[in-house]
Amino acid sequence: MIRELDAVVLERDLESYGLKKGDVGAVVHRYKDESTFEVEFVTGEGKTVAVVTLGLEDIRPMFEEEILHVRSLT
Repeated sequence: MIRELDAVVLERDLESYGLKKGDVGAVVHRYKDESTFEVEFVTGEGKTVAVVTLGLEDIRPMFEEEILHVRSLT
């Protein structure tokens, strides 16, 4: 189950926001249906890139054995 404040991984590119599959975001709101979420994506300095409404098909929980990777927003 994905909860508010969980780190999640994007499962598809969102070109209109400059986001790529594998980007990590934080759930800032979980709707009552428990399958729709507001997810915030930020830069390493904490600047918000996007807050996007996403469904369970768009995100997944981050696993303990995964490592973060850095990329430019160009």
